[in-house]
Amino acid sequence: MKRGQILFLLILVVALISMACGFSGSNSTQPGVPVSGEPVVPKKQDAAVIQGSMPVLGKETGKTSTPTATPASQGVTHSSESAVRSSPTSQPAGPLNPLTGLPVANQEMLSLPPAFVSVTNWPPAARPQAGLSFSPIIFELYIGEGMSRFLAMFYGDYPSEAPSMDGEDLLQSDHAEIGPIRSGRLPYESLRSLYNGFLVMASAYKGVAANLSQHSSVFGSDGDDVNSAMIPVTKLEDIARANQKKLEPAALSGVQFETQAPEGGSAADQFWFIYNAVDQIVWKYDAGSGSYLRYQDEADGKTFVRASDRLNGADLTMENVVVLFANHRACTEVAFDIDLKYIDRSPALLFRDGKVYKIYWTTRNQEYEKTTGKLRPIRFIDEEGSAFPLKPGQTWIHLVPLGTPYWEAPDFETVSLNSSPWVSQNPQGLLYNLLNKEEPGSGNWVTRYYASLINYDETVCEQLRK
Repeated sequence: MKRGQILFLLILVVALISMACGFSGSNSTQPGVPVSGEPVVPKKQDAAVIQGSMPVLGKETGKTSTPTATPASQGVTHSSESAVRSSPTSQPAGPLNPLTGLPVANQEMLSLPPAFVSVTNWPPAARPQAGLSFSPIIFELYIGEGMSRFLAMFYGDYPSEAPSMDGEDLLQSDHAEIGPIRSGRLPYESLRSLYNGFLVMASAYKGVAANLSQHSSVFGSDGDDVNSAMIPVTKLEDIARANQKKLEPAALSGVQFETQAPEGGSAADQFWFIYNAVDQIVWKYDAGSGSYLRYQDEADGKTFVRASDRLNGADLTMENVVVLFANHRACTEVAFDIDLKYIDRSPALLFRDGKVYKIYWTTRNQEYEKTTGKLRPIRFIDEEGSAFPLKPGQTWIHLVPLGTPYWEAPDFETVSLNSSPWVSQNPQGLLYNLLNKEEPGSGNWVTRYYASLINYDETVCEQLRK
């Protein structure tokens, strides 16, 4: 046999051996397809807010729509499995938080009920709040007079990465606190019950308190400071354990997560949420972190400060920002409830990955609810009723009345990610542009809160007379 033929045969043998060994057991996946058992990289916690007569030009609204004949999908992969992706360089994932789709460090914490903490947002001196960078879901609610309040959930891993100046782990210290904490509101009860949790608040008006269950009150240390009420992380965990009820295996199921952005959607680099001229919020998409950063003006309409966490100084980075359209029923502008339970379908906007998707939310009874008689969290669906995925990570939810308009405005001034605070050079012109001009395709989305869209309902007054 000639030398060339021998060399050829040797090369052929080596190639066949390499194919047999190197590709044996490979696990090739298609983009967007969940792979059970594959690791997922957890989100880093320390990544680099007009009420009046100004006109508005909103063409699209969050009106209710008649449910389609197609029921919500029963065969969609939900919760943690949907967040798992192939990643050859990441470490094996631990148990996943069903409300973030990300691993938790301590699986035992998943057995504790979710804690809902009423966190103030006014006056600006109360900011930055403490602990929000560890909250899986934060709800923002209108409380009247152009102001808002947060209901922050704590479930899974509690704040733990908050070293003090001397390096002490604040989780083991009395200095690690969440807040500032303010009074309870009627909508808290529906949110608490949907997530099988408990409430922590700085008391509440007696008519409101009579409608809230499973709550604990925290009082401030300074009678002259309404925002002095804080709760130590260790105390919150103590309350969770004292209120611990065994969570059903599927009690927090139904929320789907996908790392890859869904098809469709519209560009959304910025999202302005306007309560009034001196309470404006802008969410700015940061492609580097793949999340939205929150800026809110300092009650002057021009100085926008990037939201951060008092515990660790980290920016608040939200993978998902949701506008949830729901029926608001009121006795007065500051005393109202929100219909959130047993909703078949209602509109929502989802901002993720620099895009906005027009979707729906639901709390309809499905097999779990019918079998157990219990409730599950708010879920998100598409036009056909199939589950619509959030991005693994944290979610911020703005609650607004049905019929609230939203639109795209010209990008009059672009918020800079390189500075905090960011100061508008022409705040009057900026606000006028946002409220009175439209430019489809600009990626600069706007919505404005209208207290006039809250419906008067005598039954709410009756609730408060308890």
